[in-house]
Amino acid sequence: MQKKIVITGFGGQGVVLAGRIVGKAAAIRDGLESTLVQSYGPESRGGACSAQVTIADSQINYPYIQHPDILVAMSQAGYEKYKALLIPEGILIVDQDLVTPEAGAGGFSVPSTRFAEEMGLKMIANIIMVGFFTAISEAVTLEAARQTVRESVPKGTEEKNLKAFEKGWAYGRSSLKARAKKAAGQIGAFA
Repeated sequence: MQKKIVITGFGGQGVVLAGRIVGKAAAIRDGLESTLVQSYGPESRGGACSAQVTIADSQINYPYIQHPDILVAMSQAGYEKYKALLIPEGILIVDQDLVTPEAGAGGFSVPSTRFAEEMGLKMIANIIMVGFFTAISEAVTLEAARQTVRESVPKGTEEKNLKAFEKGWAYGRSSLKARAKKAAGQIGAFA
């Protein structure tokens, strides 16, 4: 088993922290192998950045990702840069208020920035995205991700961040259920 994940966005969104949480949850809590390669644009805030996380059940020989299995895009520029690299059967996850995928791209979307603003703290959009990613991809277990969020965020913000994580996870689970229900309805229509 090997999952290659690219999380992309712009500086200030917490993209690297999101990647660190996913990789750490896999390695420390789930007992898997993981690597993290982070990339920044010339500016720290507003510039392009990405986190490349590889998770495997055996040794990882090369940490750089050329063709991700999962692409998480939190900015349009990040989506544009990596969309062609996503493997054909890969999973696309986008922040629906910041990224407009091309027609027919499929994938999943979550209003993580809007949810964060509704919760009163725009800075937790990345944690909402981690929750959503955890539900959709099952690359890490729920409990591993939850505990790693608690340990990785600034002291005093743990509860707010855990609520953000849970909101993203619940939205992801409901998205999967809605997709399964729709697929079952389509199958039933052809039976």
